[in-house]
Amino acid sequence: MRKKIYLVAVLILLAFLQLGCTQKKVTAKSVSNGQFDWKAFSGTTIEIHMVQHTAAEAMISKIKDFEELTGIHVKYSITPESSYFDKVSTSLSSGSGSPDVFMSGAYQLWDYSSAGYVEDIDTFLNNPAMVTPDYDFADFVPSGVNALRWTGVPGAAVGSGKRLGLPLAFEVYMMAYNKRAFKQKNLEVPKTYEELLRVCDALQGWNGPNSYAVAVRGARDWGTIHPGYMSFYTAWGAKDFVVEKGKLVSKVNSKEAVAMTEFFVDMIKRGGSSSWSKYTWYDCAVDLGSGMAAIEIDADNNPIHQNWPGSSAEAGNIAFAPLPTAKVGDPVISNYWTWAMAINSASKNKGAAWYYLMYFTSKDFLTYATLQGNSMDPVRSSIWKLPEFVEKMKVQPGYIDTFNKTIENTSILFTPQPYFFETTTEWAATLQDIVAGKYKSVQQGLDSLKKKMDNAVEDIQL
Repeated sequence: MRKKIYLVAVLILLAFLQLGCTQKKVTAKSVSNGQFDWKAFSGTTIEIHMVQHTAAEAMISKIKDFEELTGIHVKYSITPESSYFDKVSTSLSSGSGSPDVFMSGAYQLWDYSSAGYVEDIDTFLNNPAMVTPDYDFADFVPSGVNALRWTGVPGAAVGSGKRLGLPLAFEVYMMAYNKRAFKQKNLEVPKTYEELLRVCDALQGWNGPNSYAVAVRGARDWGTIHPGYMSFYTAWGAKDFVVEKGKLVSKVNSKEAVAMTEFFVDMIKRGGSSSWSKYTWYDCAVDLGSGMAAIEIDADNNPIHQNWPGSSAEAGNIAFAPLPTAKVGDPVISNYWTWAMAINSASKNKGAAWYYLMYFTSKDFLTYATLQGNSMDPVRSSIWKLPEFVEKMKVQPGYIDTFNKTIENTSILFTPQPYFFETTTEWAATLQDIVAGKYKSVQQGLDSLKKKMDNAVEDIQL
């Protein structure tokens, strides 16, 4: 712990020293006359780490345009998500300043910022000479930028404090379903939890051997908890942690948490794949697109890529609906994920790194990424109003309407804390064990999980 604190202190000191050097360069080329200058960092080389994603592919297609506009040279790498965050964590912890910019999710930024690896973007946004006049920060979907602000205090909600990054794309959680399956079985799209369970019973084996009702993630990692499970969990009134007597305390074994998990386990047993415990984002999407799954409860942008004309066997048969609720008329609650870009606090090229962020989160680029690059969901409010976008999404029936019914009650539902991945991975493992019958009851399994989660965060002092 002492070594970690010392390392963080050294990194922060180096970051302040480097920021001073960066500000001298800005003063010489742009701040002196108060005018923004795209060429202010011409001749600089920056390194970017990207995850394999449609947003990254759209960025790569426009890097030459960025280089011509700014004179900044860009070196980049693109890595599959399965190994991406390990790569970023290793690079940031080295303190070398590489990469200058990296893609990240909000959860990862809690970890990175706690270690002192992330630059506060407000340093640049609050300097008029560093922001192009047409940037229009107010055009961002509010929840998209609020998800990336955090005070750094474990237990404090997102939405205030340092701005750890800027969003490229985000996702909410909803239900995608195969219209053909529902017509074949003469079923209505479920609106409540009880209706969903009855539909699960009716749709098992709907399309031949091994076909099943509902695809949800089940792999033994954090990704299983944050989409549908956490959305339902919060809708049932459950909390992951609360602050009691200056400490974070797990509430995963509350009566609300137990009741919701009993429902979720029942749904998996009655309607899930026999291979559920191995399922990731990719498996859920492939099964929906191939006609194995009749329903997918996951990110709204996941089924979209199975439903573009010609993209899968069931393309054209997929539609969207809000997550079921306890009773018709209850608010639809969804967790939130955003792919964002952040600046390494140890970067030696922070000004040029900021220019990269600004260019690739601009209205012009994000409109291109959405309309031409299929990067969903758009984080700029203006894009949702574009006739071209509305027309494009007509082949995704129910998508825009479901988004509009969901976004008002969408936010990051987890309690921010630096052991997020340890605790949620343990959560996924316990969920697997409950489904497999390794506990006598859901209550017993969640009691065991509470002890593990409390142990994980016991050194956090608030």
